[in-house]
Amino acid sequence: MFTGIVTAVGTIREARKTGDLRAVIACPYDAAGIAIGASIACSGVCLTVIDKGGAPGGGGAQEGSEAGDAWFAVQISAESIARTVPGRWKEGSRLNLETALKLGDELGGHIVTGHVDGVGTVVSITPEGDSRRFVIAAPQDLAPYLAPKGSITVDGVSLTVNDVSDEPDGTCHFTLNIIPHTAEVTTLGALTPQDSVNLEIDVLARYLQRMQSLRG
Repeated sequence: MFTGIVTAVGTIREARKTGDLRAVIACPYDAAGIAIGASIACSGVCLTVIDKGGAPGGGGAQEGSEAGDAWFAVQISAESIARTVPGRWKEGSRLNLETALKLGDELGGHIVTGHVDGVGTVVSITPEGDSRRFVIAAPQDLAPYLAPKGSITVDGVSLTVNDVSDEPDGTCHFTLNIIPHTAEVTTLGALTPQDSVNLEIDVLARYLQRMQSLRG
């Protein structure tokens, strides 16, 4: 379980097929704080750490070392690859990272499961004051779950939907306000129109839609 509050940006430094895809992700975490078997959300995808390395932070096994040169390895199934942004899992790709929520942690965003529901497309990006107004197209099957002032996870980042516009083909466009801080500490600041993004709908909206469909 996650909150959609990104704590670091990592970079895929190696990606190779070994049955599933094995990716090695460099990150600024303290290597000593990464546990084998732990869950880390990578641009919205919950993945399990199968290996790790790098100098421990704060001068541990290597005197004078600091957090910042850690890496961890994950296996990415064909299902995960098929449901996420095409080409995302290649060397050099930058990923929003969040470690799993611990009991007692602050819930700063919203409840995020790390299970991507679909892929959206950036339609436009417009400056508004110091912020940027993003319009993102969501596929038809996700349209019923999006509502103004509701929550959405975009590439692992918890955001509030400002407005929703239903399109004639059944898809929808939704708008977001990205403040400078969010643009700076996540990969969202590097997005341009026509880029694709991983979307996870609010888990509460998923259950409400299911309940509504059963009533019909």
